[in-house]
Amino acid sequence: MKKIVAVCLFVMASMLAYGQGVEQTLTQMEKDWSKVGMNKANLAADLKTLDRLMANDWVGIDFQGKTITRAQSIENLKTGAATTQSIELGEIKVRVFGDTAVVTASDTEKSTYNGKDSSGKYVWTDIYAKRNGKWQCVATQSTKIQ
Repeated sequence: MKKIVAVCLFVMASMLAYGQGVEQTLTQMEKDWSKVGMNKANLAADLKTLDRLMANDWVGIDFQGKTITRAQSIENLKTGAATTQSIELGEIKVRVFGDTAVVTASDTEKSTYNGKDSSGKYVWTDIYAKRNGKWQCVATQSTKIQ
């Protein structure tokens, strides 16, 4: 009986540690993503970051309620249609469900979108999937609240 309890405790501890590792990984990925587009001189590095973070089939719903693909998001970065001058991240919450995770967070930013000021406070949800041993974002929804 003691062995069964010990094994159960070990399994539970392992699962908890796994969840914490994923939480840290995804939190760092969100922080990395927030830096994309801050400096045009870093475009090549930003594109590599997006390639690592965004799944090929990623889809987003932007703050205007429009659906955007990965290719469109990357094109917005390349052309300067979406720029960020400064950003301050709020709390990042990660919930892990096996090979899927839901990240909710917020930021306050100074930004432009299609030549217009888009600065304000945003909240968003990112959905991550673990595929072939690596985590990538598969969907994003963003809402401007101020």
